[in-house]
Amino acid sequence: MAADEGTKSAGLGVAVLSAAVIGGAAGASLAAHRGRRVAGLGGLAGAAALAASEAVARARQRPGEIPALWQRIATSAALVAPAGWAAGRLTGAGPVTVGAATGSVGGLLGLRPQKVLLGPPFGAAVGAALAARGRAHGGPVPAAAVAAVTMAAYRTASSLVFRDAQVGLLAERVPAEKLPFVVPWQSRSRVVGTGYVRELADELGGSYVADAADVGIVASMDDLAGPDFDPAAVDPLVREFYEHTTRFTLDIVPRWRLWVRPGYLLYRNALARPLGQANVPMNQRETQRGIRSRIDTITLPGVGVGVGTDTVAVRGWIRSFADTDEPIYVGIYTTYRHGDRGYVSVGFPLAQSSFTATLLPRARPDGGLALTSRSDLEHPGHYLAYRDPSDGTLTALVVHGFTEDLNVYRQDGDLRAEHAFSLFGIPFLVLHYLITRKSPSPM
Repeated sequence: MAADEGTKSAGLGVAVLSAAVIGGAAGASLAAHRGRRVAGLGGLAGAAALAASEAVARARQRPGEIPALWQRIATSAALVAPAGWAAGRLTGAGPVTVGAATGSVGGLLGLRPQKVLLGPPFGAAVGAALAARGRAHGGPVPAAAVAAVTMAAYRTASSLVFRDAQVGLLAERVPAEKLPFVVPWQSRSRVVGTGYVRELADELGGSYVADAADVGIVASMDDLAGPDFDPAAVDPLVREFYEHTTRFTLDIVPRWRLWVRPGYLLYRNALARPLGQANVPMNQRETQRGIRSRIDTITLPGVGVGVGTDTVAVRGWIRSFADTDEPIYVGIYTTYRHGDRGYVSVGFPLAQSSFTATLLPRARPDGGLALTSRSDLEHPGHYLAYRDPSDGTLTALVVHGFTEDLNVYRQDGDLRAEHAFSLFGIPFLVLHYLITRKSPSPM
């Protein structure tokens, strides 16, 4: 108990100190137009104000909750104030431009298409109102103030218009076994890449096998049995693909919705490629470079599902472009049972965190397998988690609104798959797969 209290106090101290730094930068930015001395006093006032509000918000925070909305709004407004000051100082941008840019940032952070569309015009309107106020009072409104007011106004209006939560705190510093639907493995560096499973084996002290022969992303389809899924009814070719994935090659045809392409291109170049994770092909021309698919494994004594004489604890399915080995996906595939159902959880390691998709298996009338995150059950869904390296505890967020459906089936003798993704009910990507058996190796 004493250790827990000490950890909680340390966490509170870090949060308050971070708020003080953010508030100090904001206060200095807001007062910078009045000279250095006033800017310094503004920084001290901003640091004290935001640190105090952070302390109050944390004191009132209940277990399983994220900090209060009013504090999150205040922090986001403080964060954009220095950026607004810099924009005004370096470019001379006026209130309307700064407001529109700030609204755009707020909309993008909201993720939802409606919020993305609302951000720029809302921000421009706030900027125009502040410009009119400045003219009426004989002086321009500082760009830092325009940015802070715009962000605070946008987030307040957004919370009133879009009332359903986008992200919720699922658990804070709990043992990993309490969250069997979260895959806890994360990258200790800023890069995941195709060598991730090897690095994880060193961390776990397990035996690593690169490009393991004749292994699947699941040990047995029987592990997924449940009221909605009978493994005995699965088409033999579908079952073979899941239990012996390395026997097959994959050809991918991505179908992106036009509205998401610009945002995805920005995300891909800024985050996915440097990280070496979730680097989905943009079009069919890219996939013609060829897709290399392999499974790296880690064995640990007495852990996992037995395969022969080994015990496979980790199955990392790695897909990359064949010509350069540039990563596309690095996914850690696991299965587990809860009650009378089996589930598939796929963990995607990120820098100091992990993203998990937990999917419910369902039978298809044609003998195929459907995996979906759309369910009223407790476990299916998407989760963003951080594992504390000091004690292994997990802090996890549940990501509402992000859904996916994967269907694998036989059609005209060929094995096919469609992997569809939606955000708040709006489809944005479908990956079409043609899955073929590898040619026998020449003697």
